[in-house]
Amino acid sequence: MLTIGELASYAGVTVRAVRHYHVKGLLPEPERDHSGYRRYDADAVIELIKIRTLAGAGVPLARVRELLRADEAEFAAAIADIDRRLQEEIRQRRRHREQIARLASGDNLVLPPDVVGYLDRLRALGIDERIVQVERDGWILLAAHSPERVPEWMARKHEQLADPQLIGFYRTLDQALDQTADDPRLVELADELAAYITRLADEQGEDYVDDTGIDPPLAGLMDALAFDTVPPARRLIELLKERGWTGWTRLERVTPPR
Repeated sequence: MLTIGELASYAGVTVRAVRHYHVKGLLPEPERDHSGYRRYDADAVIELIKIRTLAGAGVPLARVRELLRADEAEFAAAIADIDRRLQEEIRQRRRHREQIARLASGDNLVLPPDVVGYLDRLRALGIDERIVQVERDGWILLAAHSPERVPEWMARKHEQLADPQLIGFYRTLDQALDQTADDPRLVELADELAAYITRLADEQGEDYVDDTGIDPPLAGLMDALAFDTVPPARRLIELLKERGWTGWTRLERVTPPR
C-alpha cells in the first residue's frame, strides 16, 4: 500500500494534483488506516496515470470523468475524437506561427503579395513613406472589401507606374507633405496637379484617372485615412475642386456650371 506521496511519485504528479483530483471526484479517496493516513493500491496508480495522461493531452477534467467511466468502445471513440481535435489545433497553431513569422515582413501580414510588390515599387522609386503608408492603408481596405478585383487593379497600377507623368504626380504630392494647410505653395501645387490630371484625362480618358470604381462610402473612408496621415491633402483637394476636379480616392471631373 502506498502513501499519497508515493502514489504521486509513481504517477508522475504532485501531491497537490492528487488532492485536486480527489476534490473533482476523478480519483476516489481511499479508506484511511488506523493512523489516519490514506493508503493507495496499484489500481489507484493506474487510474491516476490515466487521469494525468488525459489531462496532459488537454482534455477538460469534466470530460476526463466521463472517459474514465466509459466502456471500451466509447473510450476508443472519444479518444479518436480528441485526436482529431488536437490535430486541428496543431493546424491552427501552425497557421498562427506562419502569421507571426509574416509580421517581420510588415505589409505581408494584411496584404496580398502583388500589393506588397506594388508598395515596394513605390519605395524603390523614392516615393515618400507617408504616401506609401496612405496607399498601404487604402489597399488594406480595398483588398478586404473586393479581394477578387485586386489582380485587375494591380495590373493597371503597375502599367501606370511606367508613365513618367504619374511619377511626377507622386513627386508633386511629396512636396505637399510638410506644408501647412494655409501655405500659399499649396495653390501652386494644386495648379500643377489639376493641369496634370486634366491632361491625363484628356489623353487617356477619365477612366484612366479613376479606375477603381469603388462605392462612395468606402472612398470616403479611404479619403479620411489620407487626410489623417497627410493633413495638407484636405486643403489640396479643396483647391483641386476649384480647378475642376473633386475627390482623392475617386478623382472625378466637376461638372462646370451652366
